Amino acid sequence: MSRGTDLREKRRPASGEKRDAGVRAKKSLGQHFLTDLGVARRIVEAVSGSRIASGSGGGVAVVSHGVSETVAGEGAGSSGGLGYGSGEAKVAVPEIAPRSGKVAVLEIGGGMGVLTQFLLERDDITLWGIEIDRESIAYMREHFPGFATGSAGAPEPDSVAVAGFATDQVSELATGSVQGAGDISACGDVSTTTGAIGMTGTGRLIEGDFLKFDLRGAFPREKFSDGVRIVGNFPYNISSQIFFKVLENRDLVPEVVGMVQREVAQRIAEPPGSRTYGILSVLLQAWYDIEYLFTVSEGVFSPPPKVKSAVIRLRRNSTTNLGCDEALFVKVVKASFGQRRKMLRNSLGAVFGDFGGAEHPLFTDRAEKLSVAQFVELTNWVAERMPKS
Repeated sequence: MSRGTDLREKRRPASGEKRDAGVRAKKSLGQHFLTDLGVARRIVEAVSGSRIASGSGGGVAVVSHGVSETVAGEGAGSSGGLGYGSGEAKVAVPEIAPRSGKVAVLEIGGGMGVLTQFLLERDDITLWGIEIDRESIAYMREHFPGFATGSAGAPEPDSVAVAGFATDQVSELATGSVQGAGDISACGDVSTTTGAIGMTGTGRLIEGDFLKFDLRGAFPREKFSDGVRIVGNFPYNISSQIFFKVLENRDLVPEVVGMVQREVAQRIAEPPGSRTYGILSVLLQAWYDIEYLFTVSEGVFSPPPKVKSAVIRLRRNSTTNLGCDEALFVKVVKASFGQRRKMLRNSLGAVFGDFGGAEHPLFTDRAEKLSVAQFVELTNWVAERMPKS
């Protein structure tokens, strides 16, 4: 998109939509609805629609946040809601069928569809969505019926088999009363067969909490050879949790395009040596190439947030094995940043002990100076000196 494009263009009404129709932004869900079509288009254009070739080598290509610092008139926030509930019930898991010749994309929190409308125009992707806000779900079903409910000339229905709930929860699920389950009864016919809920749904909009959603159950790798790309305008206060979930499913998620708080985007994309470089920076850069795409200002969201946002893109790199114990790697990284103002000798010693007096050359450095490769080296050093079980 050229810089001459009017970035203050508002969201275009869907067919038959009343211009005063909308969804009430809920503070509890961190909702700040994007109203700028220029920003929405740029986000959607950043999503790859063809196979992503693995990056060369094991290095991480990081684009500094200084490359594209501002885009006039853009805003920040969350286009939809994700839940914070601590209930143990998991979101219903649809067994989704892939569509030939297209890549799968999952939008987190569609809100009022400002991204959705452009994603649906792409002929090289098949879009699914997940949304926790029932008001947004109702809005999407009214204004995007083909996508949300399968009516109005929608594509062929997807077969959905919902699992992950105890048998005694079936009746509660049918009424949508289980926390995090969503309105299951609205999706199709609910069967009370033992062990799982079977139903057929025609829509591609899932009601529930992404943080509780079973990505592997919904997008099994044997069916989705290209995995599932993730896009969305993420709520500030759970954006880190979203990225940790991506890490847990890194073999399934080749790409993420997301709007987050600018400080979070900078932290994720920054190279070693920056004061904002931290745990999430190291863990994500170990497995993904990070691009800081552009900065977004506050004024084009409703309600406007108090801080700026940024759009970043994560693309899976060529790393398949770190060359160390991955669980220990995570523990070493977290321990190193646990006391980030102290030298590594002290921060690691607080968790692992004094290593019998042994010293590593990096012990006089602080965690923020170490690259992914150096954390791998340090992890192997720690592993050699840990008590053998």
